[in-house]
Amino acid sequence: MAAILVTDGDERSALAVVRSLGRAGHRVIVGAARAASLAGASRFVAVSAAMPHPLRAPEAFAKAAGELVRAHSCELVVPVTDASALALLARPEAVAPAIIPLPPIESFRSISDKALVADAAASVGIRIPRQLVAQSWTDVARFAAERSLNTPIVLKPGRSVAESSSGNSKHGVLHAADWPTAKGLAESLQASAYPLLLQERIVGPGMGVFLLIWNGRLVAAFAHRRLREKPPAGGVSVLSESVPLDDDLRARSLALLSRFSWSGVAMVEYKMDSSSGEPVLMEVNGRFWGSLQLAIDAGVDFPALLAASALGLSVSPVTQWQVGVRSRWYWGYADYFLARLRRSTSALHLPPDAPSRIATLFELRRLVAPQGRDQVYSASDMRPALRELLDRIRGNSR
Repeated sequence: MAAILVTDGDERSALAVVRSLGRAGHRVIVGAARAASLAGASRFVAVSAAMPHPLRAPEAFAKAAGELVRAHSCELVVPVTDASALALLARPEAVAPAIIPLPPIESFRSISDKALVADAAASVGIRIPRQLVAQSWTDVARFAAERSLNTPIVLKPGRSVAESSSGNSKHGVLHAADWPTAKGLAESLQASAYPLLLQERIVGPGMGVFLLIWNGRLVAAFAHRRLREKPPAGGVSVLSESVPLDDDLRARSLALLSRFSWSGVAMVEYKMDSSSGEPVLMEVNGRFWGSLQLAIDAGVDFPALLAASALGLSVSPVTQWQVGVRSRWYWGYADYFLARLRRSTSALHLPPDAPSRIATLFELRRLVAPQGRDQVYSASDMRPALRELLDRIRGNSR
């Protein structure tokens, strides 16, 4: 078995990766902005180390990763976030001879470009939201004057992580109920958030299609439905359920990834349009996802399969899983409830089909008597849950 460096130890996905690789017999080293990280608390970790932040100091981050690789003879480096993937793929020599199980940086940058992905999706028969692309705030002002798109509007920076010589920056999705609000939000954005996609809002449940491709071969597939998110209007999944994957949607998702010569794991995110039942592409993320533990619990162990593929071991494809498995993130779910109870539907930018506050109250029983598994708590690996609890008490919640 191999020594493997896993980055971004405070991410829930990193914890899922660590547990998977540890159970597979690998020696796991975790790096994070602090040594006492969420994943670093796991019993499956051999070494937990502090590293510079990949977003603020990508060059120093890559150098630190290289030092850990050489100190522990790591054969693989698994970046967990976009920021760490970009920092390492731009400087692969820093961690050589360890393998980064991702495609070259050109492919990673391309699949991170939301406008490019939208064009590629349309070419393989995947529906995308009606959208406008603004190169600067003046374009947004013109669109607002012309009322060029029906409201409400979703504002998506062209890249979630924008690279620059002075350090990288991260940008999130924004919601606007009308054009004046959209114009104001766009004006407040940094120049690195452009080009900016302005999209019609698709109402319906979120669905993720998760794929692992290696050397042009499908190694693993999985799908889940998002039941609750943080923030409630759309964000990270705090309650999700494994669902069947339609053969046609899987084929189109694979066709989309092939346009970028993809190798590694990827999440293709859709909204199921409630008016038509049709999947509509939201984005593609070329990394592990927050609800990764659900896929593992349902029978698709993506981290172990990725490691085996990258190490050149024989791997049998896994494309079947247990449907109906549920997974929640306890503290994220608690935050969802607090947001729903404290803030109005309009303040949260919730769609018309969102459950009422009264209906939300009836869900409180899930916090006390959950159905399914938790993404952090594990009876056989308790320390990460204790670490998360201490962070909440100290006000360091994510």
